Amino acid sequence: MKFLTASLLPAGQRTLGGTLVKWLIFMGGIGLGLSTLALPLQAAQPALPYPSKPIHLVVPFPAGGSADLVARILAKPLAERLGQAVVVDNRPGADGAIAAEAVAAAAPDGYTLFMATYGAMSAVPSLHTTVRYDPIKDFAPISTMGKFSMFLFAHPSLPVQTVPELIAYEHAHAGQVNYGTGNVASIVMAAEMDTQTQTHTTQIPYKGEVPAMTDFVAGRIQLMFATPVNALPFVKEGKLKAMAAMSDKRSALLPDTPTWGECGMRELSIVPWAGVFGPAHMPAGITQTLSAAINHILQSKDVALEFTKLGFEPSGSSPEKLAEYAQTQLKAWHAAIHTAGLTPE
Repeated sequence: MKFLTASLLPAGQRTLGGTLVKWLIFMGGIGLGLSTLALPLQAAQPALPYPSKPIHLVVPFPAGGSADLVARILAKPLAERLGQAVVVDNRPGADGAIAAEAVAAAAPDGYTLFMATYGAMSAVPSLHTTVRYDPIKDFAPISTMGKFSMFLFAHPSLPVQTVPELIAYEHAHAGQVNYGTGNVASIVMAAEMDTQTQTHTTQIPYKGEVPAMTDFVAGRIQLMFATPVNALPFVKEGKLKAMAAMSDKRSALLPDTPTWGECGMRELSIVPWAGVFGPAHMPAGITQTLSAAINHILQSKDVALEFTKLGFEPSGSSPEKLAEYAQTQLKAWHAAIHTAGLTPE
């Protein structure tokens, strides 16, 4: 080994004393220089194109509800357009706050999205004194999705056929009529109804429309503001009655059902809406990619037909328009909750 090392030294310096040490230091410096040159090359490696792995679309309600079905209708064509799987991730509870907190805390890399509804983004901040997320600052708006249809349904055991008859019955049986609530919209609508009609009904809360519907059909609750997706089959079977559509025009799903306004009532002030958000500080390029894809999908006739069957009215938007809409709805729901006399918990 000494012979090989010495043979590499410059002529006249083939000794094993201090000269060898200097030579080794010299050779080490060359290696260090080469490794230093390699560092910029490693740092310059391009990031993987988005998306390069499955995307999770978080839904704040149980499987089978309207928000869940809207998310699943979107997920398939979105996956096809982006070239990656879109997994629907149901995280129900706390009127949508549990799902909202999870998304707000996620990495802003475009792989965790929120099928947000009016509950978490508009109502929860006004209904609860302690909320561990900011509906405006903690999310990156991507695109609106549309609006949910809501109806007032009644159990056949109630001896009424119209809203005026229902109001008269409630006055005659103060505190004896109960209603189920499976989401924040149903809570606020029922409170507004009581305020408008000067009646008093009793709330029975449920963790979503699906579990509430079981008790409703069985007659354990008598009234319910709900989306048509879960109630419509029972209406057709005569197990429930549709009293009024909570919209400015009649629904094609129940064309014989009058609107709340047609029943002589003042229209309710809230809008049951949905939109897609990501965590705050998501890269603008990813936001625009997702927004463009979602808006393209919402223009599809096939997708629109699927949404119509749910009583959902689709409408996309730019991220900027969704940001404005979310702020407007936050103020509108706060005002409606205050006017209805609901006390934050």
